[in-house]
Amino acid sequence: MTLCEINVYPIKSTKGISLQSALVERRGIQYDRRWMVVDDEGIFLSQRDYPRLALVSTAIKNSAIGVSASGMPPLDIPMKPGSKNAVKVQIHDDITEGVSAGEEARKWFSDFLGVSCRVVFMPEEVIRPVDPDYGSDGDIVSFADAFPLLLISETTLGDLNSRLATPVPMNRFRPNIVIQGCNAYDEDRWGKIGVGEMIFEVVKPCARCVTPTVDQATGVQGKEPLATLSNYRNAGGKVLFGQNIIPEKSGTLRVGDAVKVLSWKKPVFPAGSMKH
Repeated sequence: MTLCEINVYPIKSTKGISLQSALVERRGIQYDRRWMVVDDEGIFLSQRDYPRLALVSTAIKNSAIGVSASGMPPLDIPMKPGSKNAVKVQIHDDITEGVSAGEEARKWFSDFLGVSCRVVFMPEEVIRPVDPDYGSDGDIVSFADAFPLLLISETTLGDLNSRLATPVPMNRFRPNIVIQGCNAYDEDRWGKIGVGEMIFEVVKPCARCVTPTVDQATGVQGKEPLATLSNYRNAGGKVLFGQNIIPEKSGTLRVGDAVKVLSWKKPVFPAGSMKH
């Protein structure tokens, strides 16, 4: 098994950036979801309600995150915001803090989405713990939904696509790392894995929201693949696809890194339960 994709999403819910190598920090891949769009009350905005966010591209520059979208002027968001004043922000049930990314970013995203909003940045001093039911002391996360990284295998997507009238690309699921060379849904049974020089705890299946129904090229929302997934990946009313993982320590990932299973766990779905 090998690592075949690395993806980072600097601004939550915008397009990902494909990398050949990446520094992994305690809270995830460097720059991943360190910026987030929020409304006037500080509640996060995502493709769940604003699928047009899929049309926003980002680029990692020396001192800024470049932002672009069709019909919009280019925008550079400084890596280090000028503001030091923390504001409360909310991601699902979590309340944490961020600092304003500036007036230019506020106007750009408000114009693009057609709603009053702003962009916030998570500085190093902000500590957002992962769910203590799944993580250990010191496990933290950025503005990602709940965990530092998301993993999916190519063969798992391939199995899903064999059930769909129209196949969907991997970007519908917005993983950080993609594995090749295993059987479909093998990742359900992984407890701990080694990827190159790094070790990750595979802590929890990812419960999917409606974002995978958004075409990442057009920003148009549909019904698939959730309609199909709900037929065979439904557990307790939640559709599960992909695995949330936590790094044991900081390190570097590279496309082509060998992947080894270091421990196994009992899967949510029994063997043979996902046949066509």
